[in-house]
Amino acid sequence: MFGNYAGFIIASYGVTLATISLLILWVIIDGRTQAKALAELEARGIKRRSARRA
Repeated sequence: MFGNYAGFIIASYGVTLATISLLILWVIIDGRTQAKALAELEARGIKRRSARRA
């Protein structure tokens, strides 16, 4: 199907898939870390400016 370039094409897709998977995993882990940090700040009484009522 891919001829002589099968190895290159499959490796390229593999590297791309691994990279995108790692980026998605990194975003999920960082989101949880930031949410935990915000919860700790709010527990100490520090509020977000956007949470203030006018």
